[in-house]
This record gives sequence, C-alpha cells and structure tokens, in this order.
Amino acid sequence: MKATKEEYDVIVIGGGPAGSTSSMYTSRANLSTLVIDKGITSGALGATSKISNFPGVPDVKGIDLLKNIQEQAKSFGAEFISDKVIGVDLNNEIKTIYTNDGIYKARSVILASGSMGRSNTIEGEKRFIGRGVSYCATCDGAFYKDAVVAVIGNNDEALEELLFLTKYAKKVYLINKFKELKARKELIEKVENNPKVEILNETRPLKIQGNLKLESILISSKENVKKELEVSGVFIYLQGNKPIIDYTMGQISVDDKGCVNVNSNMETSIEGVFAIGDLLCTHPKQAAIAAGDGAIAAIAVDKWLNKKATAVQDWRK
Repeated sequence: MKATKEEYDVIVIGGGPAGSTSSMYTSRANLSTLVIDKGITSGALGATSKISNFPGVPDVKGIDLLKNIQEQAKSFGAEFISDKVIGVDLNNEIKTIYTNDGIYKARSVILASGSMGRSNTIEGEKRFIGRGVSYCATCDGAFYKDAVVAVIGNNDEALEELLFLTKYAKKVYLINKFKELKARKELIEKVENNPKVEILNETRPLKIQGNLKLESILISSKENVKKELEVSGVFIYLQGNKPIIDYTMGQISVDDKGCVNVNSNMETSIEGVFAIGDLLCTHPKQAAIAAGDGAIAAIAVDKWLNKKATAVQDWRK
C-alpha cells in the first residue's frame, strides 16, 4: 500500500504494539496518520510464538495480536506501509521522513522503532562496512549485479530485502540460525521458490573475510561443520536489544545507554516529536506496557497539534 497524502498530521515510525496503539488513538481522534514499519515479523512481538499476559486476549500468537491491533487502527483510518526509515529531519515545523521508497512529511512524529538493534557484531563485520557489508539491499543491491551475495536473517525485512537482491545478484545465500524462517508465509514461499536462492537453515555466521574488500564468509552448521562461502556482499538483518534510533542521526536527546529521553507525555527534546515503547528502556519489555505508552503519546500528540495544554518537559535540566 502506498501513502495517500503529501503531508500527515502524524507519522509513526514502527508498527509494534506501541506504534500501532498510538496510531489507533491518533486516527480515532481524526488525525491523519501514517505508520511506517519494516514488516510485521521484524519486531519483538511479531517474532513471539505465544502471548499469555495481554489483558483480555489469552494465549495468542504475537503476530496475530499485532495484526488485530493494526486492523483496529486501520478501521479508524490509519495507513500502514512496509518500508525502512533511513533518515529524518525533525528540527523543522514540518518533519520529513526519508525511507528506501519515498519521502514523507508530517506535523508530528512518534518514534516507536523498538530496541532490537544489535550490540554484538560478527567478526569482520565492522571492517568491511561499505566494502561489502551492508544493512540495506534497496540502497546497495544494484552494486552487486551478477554477483554472489549472502543475506543473514530470517524475518520479514530480511526476506523482502533478499527478494530485492535477486533482481541483481546471480545467487543469494540465506543464512538462518534457526530451524525455520520466521516471516510471513507468502514471503517464505517466494524465497523458497526463487531459483537464485539457497537457504542454509540452522547455520551460524562466524567470520566475514577478505583483504581490501569482502571476499567470503565463514559459516558453521548445527553439526559444527565449518564452510567458507565465496561472496562479494553480505547483507545483515539480525536482532538484538539495543534501541533502534540510528535513523535519527543524533537529533534527539538520549542517555549514555542510547535510550531516548522523554517527559511524562512521551515528548522528546524536539517539540512535536514523541518516543515510546522499548526506545525508553524505563520499564519491562511487555506488550501491554508498550501499548500504554502508545496511548499516552497519542493523546499528547492530539493536545499538541490542537494547541491544548501540555505538560512541562520535566526531563530537561
């Protein structure tokens, strides 16, 4: 689905329980709302097999719970698109969001991109950034025409980026440490049926290797059998527990752990920009708590856009 407006009242970055709940509240308040999300299985809830403690919804798959929240938001008019945010300009009155596929503008922004960023890297990864290691196939895929490359990951984002790479590369290895892929069924089927793709399940990446440029990746199977794959590019889509705020490019205030500073209304150091959920690192990582953050931020956005009374930014010194 493509965005329908040139400018929105609210753009939400991230479609997890926090972001989707906030979009439900803002759209119900008649604020035009766009949610930009990397994919329903790219976040923590979408990758969770079972949720038993979300109020009123016992024993549900994480992905099904998330779909329900998103469908409820859509029923009030929220729009959802699958895309990756690669940059933002938050310091002007009208905020600008840059993605792989377009540029979007809004009067306010809610950051809800979660905390699955990585703190641990593969040996050799940092050395070859920009020389074979990439985190964005739609940005760099065209550089690998008729080449052999590898994708590391197993969620929606990884598989969507892999399919994009098959437009250029002659072969793509998919390295997945789990027994099965954790993505949407239709995406898995497309990957499995693509003749350019070789799936390596239960396989771990050990080391990215080369001289002046990337030349190979060392992998290990579940039997601890090591093998070297000759590739000229490695695209990495792994998950960790670090707040994902790289796209903000240092524009918002964070603490020494990289967690976003907000006031009691979830407003950041930039007026009209709010942050919620696991970006804050202030509470247990629970879907119900993240949803509560989303509701608080959405109500605050409505007050701010309509020039109602707002709370003092009490985190500032």
